[in-house]
Amino acid sequence: MKDKKIISEIMKIFWVFVIGCVIGYITEMIVVFVQKGFFESRQGLIYGPFTPVYGIGAVIYYLFFNKVKCKNKIYAFFYTMILGGVVEFLCSYMQEKLFGTISWNYSNLPFNIDGRTSLLHCIYWGLAGVLYITYISPLIEKIDKLMYERKIKIFTSFAMLFMIFNISISFIAGIRQKERMNNIPPSNEFEKFIDTQYNDNYMNRIYTNKIDVK
Repeated sequence: MKDKKIISEIMKIFWVFVIGCVIGYITEMIVVFVQKGFFESRQGLIYGPFTPVYGIGAVIYYLFFNKVKCKNKIYAFFYTMILGGVVEFLCSYMQEKLFGTISWNYSNLPFNIDGRTSLLHCIYWGLAGVLYITYISPLIEKIDKLMYERKIKIFTSFAMLFMIFNISISFIAGIRQKERMNNIPPSNEFEKFIDTQYNDNYMNRIYTNKIDVK
């Protein structure tokens, strides 16, 4: 029974991540449309409408509110304002160190931290936290029992395999693009395949808001 509960919890965290990624992607698309007047992809993985920074944020919210049973919206706002800002900062930092790129730069905004996050965006994270405890958290509690159903387990297993592949190939392709920028040739057939299948033009079409950091 304990093993089933652990498996159920892992599947639930996975779906929290996926839902967070999709909601983040949709949100970014709407923001870009309002700002620029046209839709522009803001996906963070090669395949599918997924923006991982939001998925990571959703998982952090889920784990945090499971531990800290906070229903006070004011406290929730300030908690998630800080948590979201830390997640955003770390994701930007890791992206730059791993891939030599950034996907956002808030240097033009007041009270920003190294351009990776800002007071304004921390407020957005806080508002998202309030929405989370108000609407998302109750839904997660309601679907908890679904995680024990065999069909849901099978479907989730395939979805997890796809996401592992998606994250892995996105990571590898990003690393190879950085190496190409540094004039490092492929060292084996697999890297040659990556360079052909996921060349710079392809990657730049996927990650439209990516900025190379010299």
